Amino acid sequence: MYGLTRATITLIGAGIAGFLFWLSTQIVGDRIDTTGDYWVTVALLAGAGVVIVFSQIVGGWTKWGWPRISGKVLLLAFVPALVVGGWILLKSQPEASWTRGHVASWSGHAGIGGLVNDMKNLWQAIAVALGVLLGVTVETTGPRARPVAAAEPETAAGPAPPPPERTRPEPPPDQPPGRAPV
Repeated sequence: MYGLTRATITLIGAGIAGFLFWLSTQIVGDRIDTTGDYWVTVALLAGAGVVIVFSQIVGGWTKWGWPRISGKVLLLAFVPALVVGGWILLKSQPEASWTRGHVASWSGHAGIGGLVNDMKNLWQAIAVALGVLLGVTVETTGPRARPVAAAEPETAAGPAPPPPERTRPEPPPDQPPGRAPV
């Protein structure tokens, strides 16, 4: 049953991602002319990447825990990739704008202008990759386990008898209560 569930959910995820890819082509057509169309396309492609990863989380639900964002993966993997990928996506915008001009200028001053120009042709792949990276920041954790009390040893005849209760010895009749015999 586990394999069928994961396979089915993966198929549904692939179908939704494929629909998002198709939808991005319907919005833009053969050519992207406006910055608005460009960013809608970037969002749809990134969404397709997120859907693929989430289909694996939902389909492979083995820990039965709640999904949560991994802070380490977010800070050490996604944020740097978002900075670099976002830099390239900003430079790839079809219309001249303040951000595109500044990114181009700063890239030239930093000596990475050629690299950014080469990578801007891969903006669709960068958008999908950023969506996938965003998706992998989510992980599931198992349910919190309650501490288990130490089990009492059992014998062949059954559980061990409880230890005898410790009581204070009774004082002799000639001593007042609360004083121990000497």
